[in-house]
Amino acid sequence: MATGKNIRTYFEGSWHDGDVPIMRAADHGAWLGSGVFDGARYFDGMAPDLEAHCARVNRSAQALMVTPTVSTEDMVEIVREGLKTYGKDKAVYIRPMYWGIDGDITAIVPNADTTGFAICLEEIPMAPATASATLTTTRFRRPVLEDAVVNAKAGCLYPNNARMLQEARSKGFSNALVADAMGNVAETATANIFMVKDGEVFTPIANGTFLAGITRARHMKNLRADGYNVHETVLTFADFHAADEVFMSGNMSKVTPVTALDDTQYQVGPVARRARELYWDWAKTTA
Repeated sequence: MATGKNIRTYFEGSWHDGDVPIMRAADHGAWLGSGVFDGARYFDGMAPDLEAHCARVNRSAQALMVTPTVSTEDMVEIVREGLKTYGKDKAVYIRPMYWGIDGDITAIVPNADTTGFAICLEEIPMAPATASATLTTTRFRRPVLEDAVVNAKAGCLYPNNARMLQEARSKGFSNALVADAMGNVAETATANIFMVKDGEVFTPIANGTFLAGITRARHMKNLRADGYNVHETVLTFADFHAADEVFMSGNMSKVTPVTALDDTQYQVGPVARRARELYWDWAKTTA
């Protein structure tokens, strides 16, 4: 089921209007989960970090033992061609994806010689600048590399995210702050996480249990260039309860301030607002 509208699909060498079928019932990705994707954004006539997202989907494919077949440079060009039919006032979610088609003799390992590839463009509005989130804890945790393909943006990881979100919503919150295997904070169910204490910015260290996002890295670079001290470190739930402000970082919405973690309340703070300003200012330089 599509999330957005005005969908365009790149498949088998051409752009097609609409939500075109791309996968067969017996494809490896359809029944054994060998699917990876990435998500970039187009808004205000800009597609910031598009190259980085296209490069990451190729790395994700390799992590899932699926052979990438389109170079980063060619993928960027294909996406830009597909975006030409959207006006600069449109916000588009850009989703390149790979999946295995055939399996080996066991059926479990995808065949390196047959790979499916497609790109889906969907109009999905950017969240308003006033959007915020509330967080709670969840009994579900982020896995480690020995348990799951946490080094890929893989579809098979997302049912665990859905369990986290469902639990959070059942408790009256919009998202979940999630622990790693050691019980320290990793990220939320949908995005990376930052906190601010005494004017300094902190984010959980990338320890291999979660995907350290492209947008997360961009915020860190922008904030450091703006004079903030930004720390990647081990953070506990107690650290977040003691924070002055908290905000989420992800490709879909870029910056989302957090106004509550269970009973702890936060104001939308100056660092979150500044991170948003810096991101948009930087993005304009890439247009």
